Amino acid sequence: MAVNTSKTARTSNKSRAAHHANAAVPGVVDWEVVNRVVFPTSDEDMTMPLYAIEWTRPKLDEDVVNPFADFYSLDFGAMNESELRRLLNGNKRPIANTSDAVFTVTGRTAITIPTGQHASFCTYFNAFPASYWRRWTPVRSVRFTAQVKGAGALVLMRSTGRGLLHPVEAIPVDSPQAFTEVSVEMGMDGLLDGGFFWFDAKSTDTSALHIADACWEVPTAQRPNDLHPFSIAITTFNRPSYCLRQLRAIASNADVRARLDTIYCTDQGTNHVCDQPGFDETANELGTQLTYIQQANLGGSGGFSRGMYETLKAGTSAHTLLLDDDAISEPESIIRAVQFADYCSTPTIVGGGMLHLDNRTVMYAQGERIDMREMRMFPAVGAEYNHDYAQFPLRDCPKLHRRFNVDFNGWWLCLIPTACMKQIGLSMPAFIKFDDIEYGLRAKEHGFHTVSLPGVAVWHQAWHDKDPGRTWEEYFNNRNRWVCALLHAEKPSPIMAYQMAYGDANLGLRFIYSGIKLRHIALRDVMRGPQYMLDTVHTQLNTVRELRKGFSDTDLKPNLTDFPEAKAEFEPHAVPKSKAAVQKECFKVVLKSLISRTDGTHDERPAIAVPAKDATWHAFQGQSSVLVTSADGNSASWCRRNNPLFRKQFMRGLYLSKEFFKRWDRLAAEYKAANIASVEHWEQIFRNPR
Repeated sequence: MAVNTSKTARTSNKSRAAHHANAAVPGVVDWEVVNRVVFPTSDEDMTMPLYAIEWTRPKLDEDVVNPFADFYSLDFGAMNESELRRLLNGNKRPIANTSDAVFTVTGRTAITIPTGQHASFCTYFNAFPASYWRRWTPVRSVRFTAQVKGAGALVLMRSTGRGLLHPVEAIPVDSPQAFTEVSVEMGMDGLLDGGFFWFDAKSTDTSALHIADACWEVPTAQRPNDLHPFSIAITTFNRPSYCLRQLRAIASNADVRARLDTIYCTDQGTNHVCDQPGFDETANELGTQLTYIQQANLGGSGGFSRGMYETLKAGTSAHTLLLDDDAISEPESIIRAVQFADYCSTPTIVGGGMLHLDNRTVMYAQGERIDMREMRMFPAVGAEYNHDYAQFPLRDCPKLHRRFNVDFNGWWLCLIPTACMKQIGLSMPAFIKFDDIEYGLRAKEHGFHTVSLPGVAVWHQAWHDKDPGRTWEEYFNNRNRWVCALLHAEKPSPIMAYQMAYGDANLGLRFIYSGIKLRHIALRDVMRGPQYMLDTVHTQLNTVRELRKGFSDTDLKPNLTDFPEAKAEFEPHAVPKSKAAVQKECFKVVLKSLISRTDGTHDERPAIAVPAKDATWHAFQGQSSVLVTSADGNSASWCRRNNPLFRKQFMRGLYLSKEFFKRWDRLAAEYKAANIASVEHWEQIFRNPR
């Protein structure tokens, strides 16, 4: 039922809290704001579709109502040009309209709908993730409130797990002079498979509609536990300006500061954050809410573990939020994650999505799972990587209304309960790679679930400008992957052996022989046992860097003119084939490379120049040497074919994988018994820097 009260708009959190502090009044429910409807105050042109869009008539796709729609393949051979055009045009979607003609943002929590316009807030940051609250908390009703002025209507909407949209209640607005509060309570029924709550807003043809302080509230009586502060762990390595920006963002957020115990900023670099201009002012502003720590470079796992360790030692925080130093946060995300965790029925890891920093409306991943047969990451069931909310807003994507279950959440933003850390320990000493995945799997085995909560996200540099196979990261990626498998997979699967051979072949066909060497050393080191992993946590990075030297693919130079000019420039001309045909072709190329003695080590100039984007095995096929640029565009290397070396490395890889699987049961028992992620082991690491 809609309730209207003629009061001026309240913009401060304190006045809102005071208004809802009714717990002591018999028969009056005390409500707490857990999702404010917010808008960007910077970079609006790049991010607005994540907050608000123009209302358009919903389109009901066949697969939403017909579960058999995806069962049948299309017969393109029987399809004429007109039918194909209708098929393509039926799925054309323009970029979401967020122009000033539709709405104007007038503040962090205020928006104006001009005369005769219609806007929707079924967006990533402003739709309330009702199904997640229904699944993981005891909350069974929520309340929407907003301050409105002008003339028009708000329409409360909801969706189901299959993406069907339903109006709940229309709230007429006719208050030309002053702001009026509107309020609607909604039950949490029909949400087991998924579903969101949101509102749409429409002005009249003669008056604009002003909306401020819209929010979603839950009854505090349904909160299972008392409120406790939380801490934030940030680790940085020679990114002082990025880290300082993160500290400033937190310092300026009153809602976060009200719940914050301290930020553990662990600086592992040589270019220190504390030496940045403006650090002293930010540190003074944060006061006791900043604990700045300098330590040796132990990678992301060591930096985050230090923050987790300090949280446990202090004993005052209920959670630790792991937050990347170079991520840009939507400030509301932090407090949303904390408040959701407040209401979870059991201690729960709460994570968020990762949006691309270079394409702000594209979500890399909202939640992920692990295929234990090959220890590889995949999107949550029903989800996808790299979804663009500008082209496909939440409102128009039924599949995104499903509630996604995940195995882990990336540590770009991840809130971990203190109860979980006490029981299962800290990150494994991985340095980088697979620490977040392993922790999620370990937590799940001990009864601590992970929730990737929609509306909680950071912007982070995407992975498409990285190629770990061509860097020292290949060692850690493989070592930690197989340690994770030993800790959590019941037994090795045939596909694991295939993945090992495939990984070697993939690098060999691109002449990245240093990467193959690192993969083999990683597997050898795994077989050395858990104590070796602990003993080398301070030194392994330098060791790996030394081991990479001496290969043509590691001889990087900053300019293409540092090399002889290539004889030709690569031009993509691959003919599309079926997946089976591509695999068959790949096997033939691998076999040819293994039996051929082709050697490009004495080439006087590169046979061909290949840009990073096209640096797949297709581009290297039949070439004796290739001038290839790095994924980040900062260097290039002259990679030379050496088939005899590749043959030797490939056979070595087969031998190592055979030995690894032969020793699997013993190694798995050793790693599990060693408890390498324990607080005690990390305490020794922190106390004994090298």
